[in-house]
Amino acid sequence: MNEILHFIDLHLPEITRDYNEASHLYSFWKNYPPLDRGRSPVGDQYPWIEVGEQVFGNKLSRYFAANFGVKDSGLPSGSDDRCIISSERIKQILGVTDSVWVFIDIKSAGPRDDFNHAVMSPYQISGSGVWNNVDDGVKNDPIKATGRIATHDFLCSLSPIYVLSDGTIAPLVTFAIKPVYSMIHENEVNVGQPLSKIKVASIPNGLLLTQKPNYIKTHPHLFFPGKDDKSKDLRKIRARVSFDILKEIDFWRVKEIHI
Repeated sequence: MNEILHFIDLHLPEITRDYNEASHLYSFWKNYPPLDRGRSPVGDQYPWIEVGEQVFGNKLSRYFAANFGVKDSGLPSGSDDRCIISSERIKQILGVTDSVWVFIDIKSAGPRDDFNHAVMSPYQISGSGVWNNVDDGVKNDPIKATGRIATHDFLCSLSPIYVLSDGTIAPLVTFAIKPVYSMIHENEVNVGQPLSKIKVASIPNGLLLTQKPNYIKTHPHLFFPGKDDKSKDLRKIRARVSFDILKEIDFWRVKEIHI
């Protein structure tokens, strides 16, 4: 978390410049805008997800490469931005290994959907990592996504720890970066969506969630239902993770940077 916050602080001018460049380039794409996403869009807001992914993902990759040993090891599924980073500093913190597998999701939001949560898919969260038999492989117990009215199983798909072919032990660490943009209108037309703030959230590893200290038990509303209905394949149903409850777990798990 400190490294990501340091990265943002170090590169904030160019992050802001490059994020806002999409608005300055409006004339080049105004006739071919990105298609609306989500439920019942109002129509005056452009989907800005790819802007955030390009601006943050590429810079983070370069930052990690300059400050850590990096492996871009493949997995069939997971976050759009992910890599294994290694350093002696990590070894000093963890003791058993000098590496972690960092999963980062970039989730741009506008003024109307700037909520204190992030929607996460099963392929973005690690679970209990049960492995009772070598031939069975790793399995995760379902996590409950608990809301005020509805509750459903959340079938997180990632292992809390990976062991690579060269013996590298890589615990999984998961982050959501939420760039929040404002909206500029001229003659009732949206002509720009400049960056206004950045939220960073650190989501606990699956062993912390389900084993010790078992945050799912002590904070049962950390995950709650969102976006998908029950008719969807249960293996694909997403859940929302509450930033407010993340801050209750550890104050440092959510930070907000205003531009």
